[in-house]
Amino acid sequence: MKIYLSLLFTFSVFFFSCSKNIDQAPAPPPPDKINPETIMNVSYGSNSLQDMDVYLPADRSTSATRVIVMIHGGSWESGDKTELTEFVDTLKRRLPDYAIVNINYRLSVNGSNVFPTQENDTKAALQFIVDNAAKYLISKKVVLLGVSAGGQLALLQGYKYNSPVVPKAIVSFYGPTDLTAMYNDPGDALIPPALAEIVGKTPLQDPSIYSNSSPVNFVSSSSPPTIFFQGGMDLLVKTSQAVSLQSKLQSAGVVNQYVFYPNEGHGWIGPDLFDSFNKIQAFLSANVK
Repeated sequence: MKIYLSLLFTFSVFFFSCSKNIDQAPAPPPPDKINPETIMNVSYGSNSLQDMDVYLPADRSTSATRVIVMIHGGSWESGDKTELTEFVDTLKRRLPDYAIVNINYRLSVNGSNVFPTQENDTKAALQFIVDNAAKYLISKKVVLLGVSAGGQLALLQGYKYNSPVVPKAIVSFYGPTDLTAMYNDPGDALIPPALAEIVGKTPLQDPSIYSNSSPVNFVSSSSPPTIFFQGGMDLLVKTSQAVSLQSKLQSAGVVNQYVFYPNEGHGWIGPDLFDSFNKIQAFLSANVK
């Protein structure tokens, strides 16, 4: 009995001692906190306009941090990424776990940088983002968001190419979708000559460049989910451009949402813009995992 009690006591002391040592062992250090970071004017090419602003959220990772790539408008001949700073601030508040990349691209001015320069720059910017995903601690889950000419570039990249990455979704604010129709059926008489200068030729001179620059021609059943916005009083991008895209997307069975504001023109502010971002937030939450 003494031997049994002695063994039992010894075991109990040993167990208690081990438990005490475990309890008193220092807790493992918490993982290093990853702070948000903003990197301005990052070059993705040799031209001064081939740059981007990168907004990285806190606690990001290559597995979970999705990326919104923003593309400004300006008729492919003007504009700058700074015009979308307000959009950046809004998206950071609404989607705080997303990284945001706001890009510039070469502009078509006085016969230089005609199509498909802007298309090529969009693809090059995406390639840079994908190549640097590990460095920035972001995933390759990309959403493209474009405004006006930037909407056309976002739609074209998302539908036409499978590399460097297939976007998880596309957001277009009044982006042209069919450049041939835009030339032949303009909302304003000044559009055809301006478009010919930007593209470099008329549709009669080179129908292929207009066809190859029109997102509607590249819609397929594998196209990304798309939400697109259109004003009913837009004289630069007619409503028929959005209707044509909607028809193609629906025929192909692509998830899409067409948001029409009958009393808005080429851009809007106030309640309708607030509503636009409500719808973007809901659409991305439903379609980007």
